[in-house]
Amino acid sequence: MIAGVLLALFGVLGSTLVAFTYVQTAERIAQNEREALLRTLNALVPPEDWDNDMVNDRILVRRKTLLGDDATTVYRARREGAPVAAVFAIVAPDGYSGAIKMLVAVRWDGSLGGVRVISHKETPGLGDRIEESHSDWIYGFKGRSLGDPPLQRWRVKRDGGDFDQFTGATITPRAVVKGVKNTLIYFKEKRDWLFEQTAQPPEVP
Repeated sequence: MIAGVLLALFGVLGSTLVAFTYVQTAERIAQNEREALLRTLNALVPPEDWDNDMVNDRILVRRKTLLGDDATTVYRARREGAPVAAVFAIVAPDGYSGAIKMLVAVRWDGSLGGVRVISHKETPGLGDRIEESHSDWIYGFKGRSLGDPPLQRWRVKRDGGDFDQFTGATITPRAVVKGVKNTLIYFKEKRDWLFEQTAQPPEVP
């Protein structure tokens, strides 16, 4: 009888400790993820350029044909209420080894604030040069726009465009360039709409 009661108590205590640990860990993970996101957003849109809570000033849009996923999160940067930039969490679905997830920052004037690769499964030593830790290639997008270069030259050089490819790995940079170009096209189409919506709006019409 006593053994049974003790066993039950230990069971309750164990469950409580597991639940407490989960809550504490989940909060820490969420905080770490927010801080990592903020660091990347600050790298793409300098913090002195905006004064809103960009992480929470976000909307969900749907245009898989251009943005690569069923639903795409867009973070909006504003200063004194005026639009500054939109940062798209897009997917380039046609990488060599699968989807390439990126953050693409587009400033109000249609120029790129920058691009960062968030995750991918590309070949180490070849396709992974899209990461800023392995190469400065990704920095080449900053300041570019649909007019620089002209739309028809938004391709890697092997395809007649302006962007370098990697030796032995053309598919990976091709996918990134296409994803960035498509994001610029979407932004041009929906720029005003993007900043008119309240946080977490309905789907894009």
